[in-house]
Amino acid sequence: MGAQIAAHCVNAGVPVVLFDLPADESDRSATARKAIAGLGRLNPAPLAAPELAAHIRPANYEEHLDLLRDCDLVVEAIAERLDWKQNLYRRIVPALAPHATLATNTSGLSIDSLAATLPDAVRPRFCGVHFFNPPRYMPLVELIPAEQTDAGLLDRLETFLVSDLGKRVVRAKDTPNFIGNRIGVFGILAAMIEAEKAGLTYDVVDQLTGERLGRAKSGTFRTADVVGLDTLAHVVRTMQDGLPGDPFRAAFATPPVLAALLEQGALGQKTGAGFYRKEGKAILRLDPQRREYVAADGPLDESTAAALAERDPARRLRALRESTQPQGRFLWALLRDTFHYAAVHLADIAETARDVDFAMRWGFGHAQGPFEVWQSAGWLTVAEWIQEDIAAGHALASEPLPDWVMQGPVAQAGGVHTGAGSWNPRAGEFQPRRALPVYRRQLAPPRLAGEPRDPIGRTVFEDDAIRLWTPPDGARDDILMASFKTKMRTINPAVTRGLLHAVELAEARYRGLVVWQGGPPFSAGADLQAMLPAYMQGGVAAIEPMERELQRVAQRFRAAQVPTVVAIAGLALGGGCEISVHAAARVAHLESYVGLVEVGVGLVPGAGGLAYCARRAAEQRAMTAPDQPLLPFLQKFAEAVATAKVSRSALEARQIGYLRESDPIVMQEDELLYVAIQHAGALADAGWRPPLPAPFPVAGRDGAATLTAQLVNLRDGGFISAHDYELGRSVAEVICGGDVDPGTLVDEEWMLAQERRAFLRLLANPKTHERIMGMLKTGKPVRN
Repeated sequence: MGAQIAAHCVNAGVPVVLFDLPADESDRSATARKAIAGLGRLNPAPLAAPELAAHIRPANYEEHLDLLRDCDLVVEAIAERLDWKQNLYRRIVPALAPHATLATNTSGLSIDSLAATLPDAVRPRFCGVHFFNPPRYMPLVELIPAEQTDAGLLDRLETFLVSDLGKRVVRAKDTPNFIGNRIGVFGILAAMIEAEKAGLTYDVVDQLTGERLGRAKSGTFRTADVVGLDTLAHVVRTMQDGLPGDPFRAAFATPPVLAALLEQGALGQKTGAGFYRKEGKAILRLDPQRREYVAADGPLDESTAAALAERDPARRLRALRESTQPQGRFLWALLRDTFHYAAVHLADIAETARDVDFAMRWGFGHAQGPFEVWQSAGWLTVAEWIQEDIAAGHALASEPLPDWVMQGPVAQAGGVHTGAGSWNPRAGEFQPRRALPVYRRQLAPPRLAGEPRDPIGRTVFEDDAIRLWTPPDGARDDILMASFKTKMRTINPAVTRGLLHAVELAEARYRGLVVWQGGPPFSAGADLQAMLPAYMQGGVAAIEPMERELQRVAQRFRAAQVPTVVAIAGLALGGGCEISVHAAARVAHLESYVGLVEVGVGLVPGAGGLAYCARRAAEQRAMTAPDQPLLPFLQKFAEAVATAKVSRSALEARQIGYLRESDPIVMQEDELLYVAIQHAGALADAGWRPPLPAPFPVAGRDGAATLTAQLVNLRDGGFISAHDYELGRSVAEVICGGDVDPGTLVDEEWMLAQERRAFLRLLANPKTHERIMGMLKTGKPVRN
């Protein structure tokens, strides 16, 4: 975990020293060095680019304690043993700089107990900082003060975590397992208890508690396997040892099946077996009675599936509560138990209900936190149901709901989240979010159910496909914004028309244009489904006008008389990538996955993607090695397109060439809108003008022949199919400028014409039809 936190720091450009125990060999830092090397073998990758590992300095406690004097923040992330951590503090504290912050990464140990071993001068600079695993991808960090922690230090550390590392922070009270694990692990235990009562198998429970319930796809038992059953057991023990007076204590008992798996060394995914075991491509589930693994094929009953498909939260929850089927009754019981536990312990573990709901969203992948689900379904009605179950002995504890649930401001407001803030039970009021300066950069912060959901900014134009608007108060009002409304932000003819209108409007009335989508994905590319009717009626000829319009959009973004900026988060594929690369600038969240992936549906990029690659390769050669051959600069683009490569981060997108060195990469997704607006405004203020049209050299037929020769070897060796070869050959011909001499100067129109011909020719190929239909049916590429 420590190495992965270090990896995420260098992702953000923060220099890191990674300490570990001294090794019993000549290189005393070998243990830390091996941990750094191991980062490259982990999946998902902790590093946004492999070469960043070189920026983590290995060290050991025997030789390098003097390096701590240059560290502003020291994060201790050793094993979850109170005595081990305290012993380490005694060793390192004398080496700390007088201003340094010392933080412990713990999932649930007492921060005050850890602070007790520190000198008085250090205690104000000590706190808990709980990164969720894996730290690169999980947004949640819990910040936990000790009794003597300086309030200003917490504000500074929260600012660093939010803006520099891109985290979403909740402040927790110093109670066992804090907020996320306290509620989340109780939910896992409750699921195990209620599933056993209902007689449900693990695979059925995971189907019920996964995406259908608005939670992580892995559900309950699969999530436990991924986290590690030993880790789960440790958190459970922390609750057992640290919460002797909890009214739900009976639910904290280690389930017998979990104890048996631990005894066998079956710790989940890391040992190959837990609640599930993979055999070949088959996933088997444990049968606890037979103590063997069997096929995981439990079906959902129709009434429960229908209840989960119900869009109205109130009707959905009522249907589950009134269900006569074990699966429906299980889900109601699980939700009731979680609502009950969260309400009883809100005052103990968090300042407000906001922290609880955000902790479950950001730390456990829930679409809504428990209070949000409850409030959306009708606060008082659900509260009465819970009270009835408590009275009837159906709940996991006899503890009544707190008084604030059913009387006073919460009952009057219909829930714990309002426009005025979220409920603080100790203060007896709704409290707004913390007003740290860093949050002023979040123009569209995450919202909870019950908070106002008004559109951001002022709408200028809107239809079913796109919204054009100006930024909210406090941001620049001379920048026009565009946001797609289509599913996965796909690009259909209506979006194309909207973008052309946006450019014209921006040129006429504004000083810049920003495309921002309100969260990932940026765009999954062209809407193939929308093109099918036209193709069925008019064939390839009917698609050519759409193709020209897509190319026109990309070129308008390049040649617009105001700066065009795209704000990328998540996927930017196909047409979404093509619009991005032609804009004046891009602002990308670190977790941006960019690529020209058209070969996956049997096509080549057709909205100027290959034209961009050819021009950009020529520009890179001119800037760095004008006397060198063009092909090496072009080859990385050709390979990326021919293999449908998608970057694994914004840093890798920059390496491929889809982002430029001048394009900002933002760690905090919620700051993306602010940075994009500021970037567009800065370009305008600096007197930005679009690039003048200029011809550029291409590699020609010789370059295409060289690239094609490599494909021949792959085809003849059986590594790619005949259609893959045809696609790769088409990419090579277009990206090299067609049948012209090497070094021939061409312009954008020439390259776009090459693209259109190749795109439309491949569109008529039956093999391409198979790929398109396969993608529409399964969402996965077909290899034919």
